[in-house]
Amino acid sequence: MPGAKVTDKTIRVALAKVYPKEIWYFLASFIIFLSLVHFASLLLARLTRRPAPSSLTSVVDPEGGTTDLEGVKFDWSFYSNRAGTLAASQFPLITVLGTKNNVLTLLTGISYEKMNNLHRMSARVLLVLLWLHAGSKVSVALSCLPPIIALIYPPTNIPCSITPDEIGTTWLNLGYVSVFAFSALVLVSLRPVRAVAYEFFFYMHFILAFLILLGAYYHTVNFNFQQYVWPSFLVWGLDRFIRLIRVVVFKLSPHLSSASDPSVTARADLLAPDLVRLRVPRPPGFSWSPGQLSYIIMPGVSRLPFEAHPFSIASVHDGAMDGGNGEKGGEHWKEVVFLINAQSGFTKRLAHAAQSGEAKVNVLLDGPYGCSPDLDGSDTVVLVAGGTGISYTLPLLLSVAKKGRARRVLFIWSIRDSSHLRWVSPAIIKALSLAPASMSISVSIHITRLGIESPPNPLDIGSSPMARSEESLDTRAEKTVDLLHLRAVQVSYGRPDFQRLVHTELEGAEGHTSVCVCGSQSIAKNVRSSLRVNPFAGPNSVLKGAPSVTLHVEAFGYA
Repeated sequence: MPGAKVTDKTIRVALAKVYPKEIWYFLASFIIFLSLVHFASLLLARLTRRPAPSSLTSVVDPEGGTTDLEGVKFDWSFYSNRAGTLAASQFPLITVLGTKNNVLTLLTGISYEKMNNLHRMSARVLLVLLWLHAGSKVSVALSCLPPIIALIYPPTNIPCSITPDEIGTTWLNLGYVSVFAFSALVLVSLRPVRAVAYEFFFYMHFILAFLILLGAYYHTVNFNFQQYVWPSFLVWGLDRFIRLIRVVVFKLSPHLSSASDPSVTARADLLAPDLVRLRVPRPPGFSWSPGQLSYIIMPGVSRLPFEAHPFSIASVHDGAMDGGNGEKGGEHWKEVVFLINAQSGFTKRLAHAAQSGEAKVNVLLDGPYGCSPDLDGSDTVVLVAGGTGISYTLPLLLSVAKKGRARRVLFIWSIRDSSHLRWVSPAIIKALSLAPASMSISVSIHITRLGIESPPNPLDIGSSPMARSEESLDTRAEKTVDLLHLRAVQVSYGRPDFQRLVHTELEGAEGHTSVCVCGSQSIAKNVRSSLRVNPFAGPNSVLKGAPSVTLHVEAFGYA
């Protein structure tokens, strides 16, 4: 307004509205840049594999000087208010990064599970901003309390931005509720907590996220900043709506299609005391790529109707592999198959249901999710799995063998018990039979359980008491699998030496090499280490004649 007096407060209010917009201008520009890089990489995928260089944009603070207009060198409210407005402006972004169906994945090609890492990282940065905002208000509020409190909390010379009348108001209390709920959510989201009590984290995340957004909305209404918070409800609601529609469509599609039998239900088989195979008839319209995952909801096993758990799909969607109804291992190219490691919570209840004879179960599918690694342009493919990590690498092996584009494939699988071989032997043999003569495939199986002195007899694979008690799984037919008699298959005992295996493979590799890993953190760490210490690693290795290497890591999650 012309002639109006400019004070430090008017500048703070103006900047509080400008800074969030500038951050979103930067984020929008960066997202557009990633989208352009993604679409360009899709067009040039057959010509180049080099990642586009990333540039760092430095943000320069346009403010200068060390005092405000009143001559105060450090105005606490100035920095706390700025932290609050910047934090509020980031709620939609963090919500988008945590959803399964979002426009960022569509534009950039970055899968939602990688977005989830950014979601957690951004949330921790936001927590710091929130405590810079709320913590300073606590300090200011205490300094504004009656003189008797000053004996415990000495007054400061910080200007008081909260009046005694505002202390205890609804908008202020709801702001504190949002901050405390956010702090609790960050704590329960830490990896050790998720690993020990995933279901506790699942429920707490849902409850605390709702309290955070609700408290933040009513807190920011007091300052007319709610436009940065309410879009989070829309983003979250849209994601849930899309997932609900997908689940309903896949549930009803067998009843609407004449090509499928709606009476055929899913089946849970207990392959070992800690291993469950879930076979779901493929709903019409449900298709996926090797390496993708799906969320499953199982009423009767899940405690709540919306409780969904992610698992890698251990089968491929390719009807051309079908060799007839009597073909062993045919579920790996006919059905949606999951290999589930039974630990605690949902997976333990699922194993108990399978053991008690409740083999037929009701399964709702939501997916697929994730990005399948592009292996079509690779001359050498190295697939590494630990335990049920074969759910990720086995479909890749089948797909690579059928396409026949690679010249060399090394399949490494580390397992505890040799009895697990019987469940995947038909699929591995199928992959070996699909591979053209120009492709060399080696299967290296490492059994880590100690106390076994001689290799297992292929005729005895699956002859454990657990296997003998499950004649309904046609175990007698699978006992004749001669996987271990094939020259391409090598069985050894002890943990695999990834540095030796990967180094030997890269030593004779030509062109581009893709390494795909799914297993425990130690397996992923050892494979990464083997790529770093080998002589082929380094920015100039390709110029010296070494193969270019792309690493794909699918880490074990919590379900």
